[in-house]
Amino acid sequence: MENELCGASHKVFRIKYHFVFCIKYRKDLFLNEKYTKTIKKTCDEIEKRYYLKFETIGFDEDHVHFMIQSVPKYSALKIFQIVKSITTIKMF
Repeated sequence: MENELCGASHKVFRIKYHFVFCIKYRKDLFLNEKYTKTIKKTCDEIEKRYYLKFETIGFDEDHVHFMIQSVPKYSALKIFQIVKSITTIKMF
């Protein structure tokens, strides 16, 4: 549900981030289905390990879009670091 709120003890929140990761030198890696499957699988693993939810993952030729729902525990920078570092390691 679009307007669904998350809650914990004494607080209610809905935090969503939209990140766009571009590939170095703008290579068109995401035309290869192997890389898109790897990123989706890695995002599932990140969801289990951290309190994040990947609502949508969209691919273009040379960049990927993430719509991520988070808890107040993590800042936007920390989420960016987590996702970028883990997906990069798994891809290469």
